[in-house]
Amino acid sequence: MIISGYRAVWIFAMFDLPTDTKKARKDYTYFRKNLLKDGFTMLQYSVYVRHCASEENADVHYKRVSAFLPPDGEVRLLTITDKQFGRMHTFWGKMRKPAPAPPRQLELF
Repeated sequence: MIISGYRAVWIFAMFDLPTDTKKARKDYTYFRKNLLKDGFTMLQYSVYVRHCASEENADVHYKRVSAFLPPDGEVRLLTITDKQFGRMHTFWGKMRKPAPAPPRQLELF
C-alpha cells in the first residue's frame, strides 16, 4: 500500500534475552513492556511486529527501540514491506491459516 508516496512497512523485533537472574527478568519485562507501549504486538514468543505507514516512520520506531535496549541479550530488528508481509505463511500443525490483514491506513492526497 502506498500512502502519499511512502511505502508502508512492518518492523519485526526478534530477541533472545536472559532471564536467569532477578535483574535479567526485570530487564526483559521492561523491554517487552516498552515494545508494547510503542505499538508492537506479539507475533509469536520473542517475535513482535509493528506496522508503520512509511519507512521514515519505521526509523522513528527503530530509534525508540534502541533507546530501551536491555544491557544483555540479543535484539534484532527487521523491516519488510506490506507485500512481503502478505506472503507470510502461517501453519498451525499441518493446516495453513491466512496471514492477518494489514491494518487500514488513512490515505492522504
